[in-house]
Amino acid sequence: MRVAILTSGGDAPGMNACIRAFVRRSLWEKNEVFGIFRGYQGLLNGEIKQLESRDVGLIINQGGTFLGTARCEEFFREEGQKKAAEILHQHKIDALCVIGGDGSFRGLLALSEFYKGQVIGIPGTIDNDIPGTEYTIGFDTAVGTAVAAIDKIRDTALSHGRIFFVEVMGRKSGQIALSTALSCGAEDVLIPEEKTNIDVFIQRLEEGRRKGKRFGIVVVAEGDEAGGAFKIAEIVMQRTGLPIRVSVLGHIQRGGNPSAYDRVWGSRMGDAAVKFIKNQMTRVFTAMKGGQIVPAYLAEAVSGVRTVDPEMVQLVRICAQ
Repeated sequence: MRVAILTSGGDAPGMNACIRAFVRRSLWEKNEVFGIFRGYQGLLNGEIKQLESRDVGLIINQGGTFLGTARCEEFFREEGQKKAAEILHQHKIDALCVIGGDGSFRGLLALSEFYKGQVIGIPGTIDNDIPGTEYTIGFDTAVGTAVAAIDKIRDTALSHGRIFFVEVMGRKSGQIALSTALSCGAEDVLIPEEKTNIDVFIQRLEEGRRKGKRFGIVVVAEGDEAGGAFKIAEIVMQRTGLPIRVSVLGHIQRGGNPSAYDRVWGSRMGDAAVKFIKNQMTRVFTAMKGGQIVPAYLAEAVSGVRTVDPEMVQLVRICAQ
């Protein structure tokens, strides 16, 4: 078979480990493997290169994606999808694998209406927000990066007796914020999935001060419905006079060497994708369920945003007492 792989959307640590495993498993199965550079934009531009084993050497420890990624307005339209399908047919590609998030999967489903080969998705996004899978490549590293940063911020917060609002990524999902908050012992967490009651939030902060807390860490997902960390901090300071500082971690969460966990599961998902192709599957993605990788329908992955566990939200606040 002739198989191809591309990365789309935001980069995530562990993508390179996934590409490496996909390429080498494909070669093990005697397939010809092609890398498509710069995502769907590169596909439309014909940026396709055959890959050999040495092409993916020395990348397992690197963040980002060596294939590159790009936003492609042309691919959003039916004409662009038809063009992409024709290019794949011209290169005699039998199966296409795409590593990315829900937007990348939507593009893959749309492409499959015109492309008659197999299509397989691999969930790669630091947000861990794709329904149907318990894990997406990059999440563990992103949380680890955020926790390491907050461990340093805590030193300053304690020294000055301040409350720090730390904004992490998560425009539609609070998965990063929630795991980060629990991991770093935050005083509170604000996420898009939970309506933020400013009055109740302020009561929790003031109760902490009455209990003798000298400082505080509040983790805020960038997509919190009450606003970002700066907006919420301004409201709280105006109403309470509490000494608050804001730190926005931003895109630092996307980069860096992937954790061992992301390397392991990135590799396993890349390997599983080749097995799905071998078994003639299509319109599915590599989902982690119960510690195993199983096929799940792409349609499920684009059905919304994976919900957070409300018990974890409660646990953050119980442990912050």
